[in-house]
Amino acid sequence: MINAKGIVAKSSNSGLSPSYYFDRRDPRENDVVIDIKYCGICHSDIHQVRSEWGPSLYPMVPGHEISGVVREVGQKVSKFKVGDRVGVGCFVDSCRVCVNCQNHDDNYCLNGMTQTYNGYEKDGKTIAQGGYSDVIVVDENYVLKIPGNIPLDRGAPLLCAGITLYSPLKHWQAGPLKKVAILGFGGLGHMGLKIAKAMGAQVTVLSHSDKKRADAQKMGADDFVATNDPKNLQKYAGYFDLIINTVSSADIDLHLYFGLLKLDATLVAIGAPDKPFTINPFPLIMMRRNFAGSVIGSIKETQEMLDFCGKHNITPEIEVIDPSYVNQAYERVLKSDVRYRFVIDMSKL
Repeated sequence: MINAKGIVAKSSNSGLSPSYYFDRRDPRENDVVIDIKYCGICHSDIHQVRSEWGPSLYPMVPGHEISGVVREVGQKVSKFKVGDRVGVGCFVDSCRVCVNCQNHDDNYCLNGMTQTYNGYEKDGKTIAQGGYSDVIVVDENYVLKIPGNIPLDRGAPLLCAGITLYSPLKHWQAGPLKKVAILGFGGLGHMGLKIAKAMGAQVTVLSHSDKKRADAQKMGADDFVATNDPKNLQKYAGYFDLIINTVSSADIDLHLYFGLLKLDATLVAIGAPDKPFTINPFPLIMMRRNFAGSVIGSIKETQEMLDFCGKHNITPEIEVIDPSYVNQAYERVLKSDVRYRFVIDMSKL
C-alpha cells in the first residue's frame, strides 16, 4: 500500500481537518501514481461533504480537480512516464463495455462511473478518496495530459469547471453567429465565457448584480446583464440560441430565462441544486424550446478540452490557498466571495 495524507471530513457537520493518514492501493500494471500538486475546490465538494445530495460516505477526502506529476507507472502503462504533468477529474473508472462507454460517453456510463471520491472503487468495498491529498493512484485510461503552457495551479480547475462548460458548449454547437448566454458568473460561469468566446460565439453574461461587470468585460463578454431587475431582460426576449445555467440553486426563476430563448433554442442546466426545480412547461411548449442537462464530459472530451485551452491560452482565474484555509474557503464559496476558483496548494499539506 502507498501511504497518503489528506484533508478529511469525518461527518456531514464536522468540517474539514488536515493531517488525515490513509492508504492508496499499490499500483497495478495499468496504474499511474501521481504526486498531487494542486486541487481545486468545486461547489459540489461542499454539497457532498455536507451530505446535501443524499447520504455521503465517510471518512471523505474530497476533490476532483487534480493536477500533479507522475511519480511511478505500472509495467503496462504506455501513455505516461515519470515526470509527466497530468490531471484527474471527476471519475477514475467506468464499466468500459456499455454502449455509452464504447461511444466515448463514459461520463454517462450505464453501469455507473467510479467517482473520484464519495463512492466505491470497483471492488465495491474500498471508499474512493479524492484530491485533497498528496498522492493518488489511477488507471492510465482516466488520467489526462496537461499542456505545457498551462500552469498546474491553473490547470486543476479545468478538470471539472473547464469540462463542465466545454462539453455542453460543444454539444449544442456554440460558435460563430451563435448567441450564447452564461447564467451565473462564478467558477463555472467565467470558464463558460472564456471557452464560448474562443469558440467564436457572441457571449452575454447574466449575473445577479453589476459587481462583476468589469471582470466579464475584461474576459471578453460582448454584453452583461444584471438580472436583479427583471426589466433588464426584456430586450433579450427570443434572443439567444443557447443559455448555460451555472447557478447551483433551485430558487432561481427559470421562466425568466426560458423567454429569452429563440424558437428551438436550449437552456442547459449544469449547476446542481440541493432540491428540485419547479417548472411550468408552457414557455417551452409555445416556442418549441428545450430544457436540457449536462454533466462533466468524457475522458476523450476532457483531453480535447485541455488541448483546446492550451491552444487558446485559456485558464481560470484562481486564488491559491493553504490546506489550513479550506473551511474558510468553503464559507466564502457559499457567499460567492471568490474570484473565481479556490485552488489548494497540496505541497503545503
